Amino acid sequence: MVAAIPTQDPPLEIRPETAKEIIGLKIATLIDVRQPTELELEGEIPEAESVPLFDLKKILGHKLTDEEQEILDCDLPTEKDARLFLSIINKHHYQKGNVLLCLCNSGKRSLHAAQLLRSMGYERAYSVAGGVRAWRELG
Repeated sequence: MVAAIPTQDPPLEIRPETAKEIIGLKIATLIDVRQPTELELEGEIPEAESVPLFDLKKILGHKLTDEEQEILDCDLPTEKDARLFLSIINKHHYQKGNVLLCLCNSGKRSLHAAQLLRSMGYERAYSVAGGVRAWRELG
């Protein structure tokens, strides 16, 4: 009898150094999941497309926690946010093998975004470990 070899899902996180290299090679899409107020306060990442996580969750039909809803209520989602996310997803719709790198302030929300994208069939969705802080430390 041959024992089955367990298969593991690929890790959800990717090192910021690796993420920058992949983006530099133009073989991935960088998705910034921070809220618009965060982008205004802390600045945007030029290489990234902005798709706020809480809008992403709502578009995908997931219920927000009370804390997430409170944050979202402070910065109401716009129709543009929904259209942008859907356009990104549609752009990759027939290319589920594309690399999608999610980025937030610290890496927590982007980890959740990567999980959501994987649940949609994007098996090469990753969270940039350490978020924008780690990304910016690299220069």
